[in-house]
Amino acid sequence: MATQTGTTHATQLLMTDKYTLPQHDVDILRQLAERQVEIAQSPLNLERKALWYKHDAGMDGRPMILAEVFGVRDQISPLPNSDLKCENSWSRGIEWLLRFQIYQFEVLKDDHVIEPYFNVGWSVQMSDYGVQPIEHTADNEGRMAGRRWDPPIQDLDKDFHKLHPRTYSVDREATLARKQSLEKVFGDILPVRIRGMFGMLPWTMGMTEPAMKLHGLENLMLSTLDNLEGVHRLMTLLRDDHIAYAEWLEEEGLLTLNNENDYVGSGTIGYTHDLPQSGERTGEPARLKDLWVLLESQETVGVGPKQFEELFFPYQLSVAQKFGKCYYGCCEPVNKRWHILKRIPNLARVSVSPWADEEFMAQALGSDIVYCRKPNPALISTEHFDEDWIRADIRNTLTIAKGCRIEIVMKDVHTLNNEPGRLPRWVQIAREEVDKIA
Repeated sequence: MATQTGTTHATQLLMTDKYTLPQHDVDILRQLAERQVEIAQSPLNLERKALWYKHDAGMDGRPMILAEVFGVRDQISPLPNSDLKCENSWSRGIEWLLRFQIYQFEVLKDDHVIEPYFNVGWSVQMSDYGVQPIEHTADNEGRMAGRRWDPPIQDLDKDFHKLHPRTYSVDREATLARKQSLEKVFGDILPVRIRGMFGMLPWTMGMTEPAMKLHGLENLMLSTLDNLEGVHRLMTLLRDDHIAYAEWLEEEGLLTLNNENDYVGSGTIGYTHDLPQSGERTGEPARLKDLWVLLESQETVGVGPKQFEELFFPYQLSVAQKFGKCYYGCCEPVNKRWHILKRIPNLARVSVSPWADEEFMAQALGSDIVYCRKPNPALISTEHFDEDWIRADIRNTLTIAKGCRIEIVMKDVHTLNNEPGRLPRWVQIAREEVDKIA
């Protein structure tokens, strides 16, 4: 419960430039902020934090376990809106974020770590490339069942003139105002800091997703056969544009570190002592070389290794070299390209997807690069929740990757068959199997 002093403090600060919050909402947010700080300081949370640092450094430690819940689209949600108690729409959004942190620790109980801060990212606006793909979403009883895009660049030669690099701007005033509003509500309990998701970079710098959306997947595959010059022209534009955006963030002082409890790669956590690199000054904005970056190329799984090496990898390598540590891969089976990808100089973690050759990747990664295993989400999404099947899958990974630095990440979960307890149960089973090998 909020203290009398805290309640008085909050009452004096209900009015902000944009929001007038009911006292009821302020009390709820402050109570949740107090709970987040308690969790952050708990021995179990601090133990998990220490384990992540060991994991990244290659020291002896157990496999790490993560589970993602924010993609679940079931009617019965793990974090239903009915749990929200605030009245104001702005404060309900903040309440959800605070409750999400608490849910991860108290219910999910995986290896997510809670920090005693509330993060606010810079408000950055970005244009398109001069054209926009038209997205069509298939709906299945209120749940997204699939998507497709009508690509605006049908012909890389005839239509290329329509493309231009993106432009961007930052609204510093809006960002600082939001930070100040939060500080007025609970900043004396939970410090508010400017720290953007992914360090203010896009989720992926792999570039093949915008290539696919702009040109179309089928068109892109055909162009890798009959218009190599056009593909190079498109990838050059995307490489230069992605680097220009990253360098703009750096020049404007908008980059933020992603070396703590930050979502990096395609499902892992960024704790590392390797970043920021030497020469970083306390209080100064982050540099590109101080950050994690994700590269992946799920869209080109239909492209052979030689084509990938010629048409896509050189552009990704140019991006990777600007950053401190690189995570590669998401859903694609990277084993088919490992002889190419291993040339990335700062490669630190690799996604071993449900479609990857686990044994090959275990031999390839050894103990030098983190083996980030992604079990098939069908294990917990189908009508029958088969715990024996789940145990066998986890046990198989732990056996195959023995000697590797393992993290097991249950991600891309879009349904739990309206049984939200399945995900915490998966975490519990994974822990039990990990304990057996300890």
